[in-house]
Amino acid sequence: MTWSIVARDANGHFGVAVASKFFAVGALCPHAQSGVGALATQALVNPLLAAPALAGMAKQRVPAELLADLLAADSGSAHRQFHMVDALGRAAAHTGGECIDWCGHTMHDGFSVAGNMLAGPQVIEATADSYAANPALPFAQRLLTALAAGEAAGGDKRGKQAAALLVFNGQDYPALDIRVDDHAEPILELQRLYDVSLQRFQPFVTCLPSREHPSGTTDRQQIEAQIERFHAARKAASQAGA
Repeated sequence: MTWSIVARDANGHFGVAVASKFFAVGALCPHAQSGVGALATQALVNPLLAAPALAGMAKQRVPAELLADLLAADSGSAHRQFHMVDALGRAAAHTGGECIDWCGHTMHDGFSVAGNMLAGPQVIEATADSYAANPALPFAQRLLTALAAGEAAGGDKRGKQAAALLVFNGQDYPALDIRVDDHAEPILELQRLYDVSLQRFQPFVTCLPSREHPSGTTDRQQIEAQIERFHAARKAASQAGA
């Protein structure tokens, strides 16, 4: 019912982007934890696999071995699709034999793409190719661009309904957690929400209490100055890339 990309970028940040012709796909499928890994559980989704998978990756277990153990304890594993990437960029993936065509996955250094009920293998191929081709993009935008490439290649063969983006950048809380639960063009709407997040949300999050600065920034003038610096840096980066 879904296709997704899970990734670790060069800065050690983790992200998941997912789309589906299924309501609120972002509620159950994507999971991540700073310093640990990212994963997506889909097809006949088993949300109970997420916590032990993250716990195993936190112990630096080999992802393929960890996933094999998790699936061995799940009597419905033939109906599941699951993929993940850990803090070392190692990926593991499973597409059960009872998943509905087209279904499959592709793993790369630092990221994995998997999907089921798709228009064809070109969906995950286009998603993976786009992600690999755009290392200069901001991580979240890189994931969104890859998801849009998969949609352009056919996406979910049943149509469109929901999409989500989840990013952890080193903190105990997500840097971004954006969901479109029911929309005629969910990926376009997800992109719009991401663009809106750039206005104040993303720079504001950098002022919150963090591992590096447990008290965060509480002075409102300093917060506004940080928002101005954020936009100045984005403008400079855009001009440099023009």
